[in-house]
Amino acid sequence: MRYLMFVKSDERSEAGAMPTEQELADMTAYNERLVEAGVMLDGNGLAPSADGARVIFDESNTPIVVDGPFTKPKDLVAGYWVLDVSSREEAVEWARRAPLGPGGQIEIRRILTDEDFGDSLTPELREAEARMRDAEAHRREELAR
Repeated sequence: MRYLMFVKSDERSEAGAMPTEQELADMTAYNERLVEAGVMLDGNGLAPSADGARVIFDESNTPIVVDGPFTKPKDLVAGYWVLDVSSREEAVEWARRAPLGPGGQIEIRRILTDEDFGDSLTPELREAEARMRDAEAHRREELAR
């Protein structure tokens, strides 16, 4: 069984504050332990909800797009898809076609890249991240066999 551990937003993350070098180093160490234990399949930070959108299906099952930011960072997430698309608008279009019924809701958020962390993600941490990504890819290949 796989699980998504969704770290809930707070005021700092919703303001777009990036983690410090120490926070990134601590998370890298934790992620390395997860990878070494063979339990980490994928993990990334999410951009603030101000960069996102939701597609809400009204009572007649009509999709309505609502732009972020969202005011309740404590909202739960039931699952996620990872899409490789060219823009936020393209992601919204895919979400509009999602198989959700009335009242269904999808929140769309950009996945942060190494560049978003700026100087806090040192060359050493970038190297550690690359090693982990290689280990994750190797594990996925092994699971696919």
